[in-house]
Amino acid sequence: MRVITGEARGKKLLTLEGDEVTRPTTDMVKESIFSIIQFDVPGATVLDLYAGSGQLGIEAISRGASHCVFVENNRDALSVVKENVLSCKFTDRARILNMDAAEYLKIAKKEVDIAFVDPPYRNGIIEKIMPQLEKIMSDRGIVVCEHEKELELPESYGSLVKKKTYKYGKISLTVYRKPETEE
Repeated sequence: MRVITGEARGKKLLTLEGDEVTRPTTDMVKESIFSIIQFDVPGATVLDLYAGSGQLGIEAISRGASHCVFVENNRDALSVVKENVLSCKFTDRARILNMDAAEYLKIAKKEVDIAFVDPPYRNGIIEKIMPQLEKIMSDRGIVVCEHEKELELPESYGSLVKKKTYKYGKISLTVYRKPETEE
């Protein structure tokens, strides 16, 4: 696993062994995610929920995001996130929290431009946290959900509207955006 492009391009990232704790996003899927949101990343405030290795937030910072909050409740995975952020020299643009994602969303104060949601599959987690997440998204908010391909997510969560679902083998990405308002 590596950083694809930007400031930390080519940097190898650590991950936990096995898929029981984390399920790293493949490079192909990561490239697709950033192809979809590439113009929204520069200057964005990012939230990497269920961070795992932190690779999505790190990729966003590498591509010009101003700051990323990494939320992970597994201590071993959290250590990996810390090591990866440190090795990429992004500590000044990262906040790493050891807590449950739903608990974080209850106390979050800062508006988020881009959120990555990649929880354990088949637990109904996305459906539970999206209403909370919608409340902290900025007016230009984008949420990228990675989930099992069998899961069909609703057309909207409050002001977040489903734009498209992309399928990659056994997984899907569903992208939600706040509608752009005309000024």
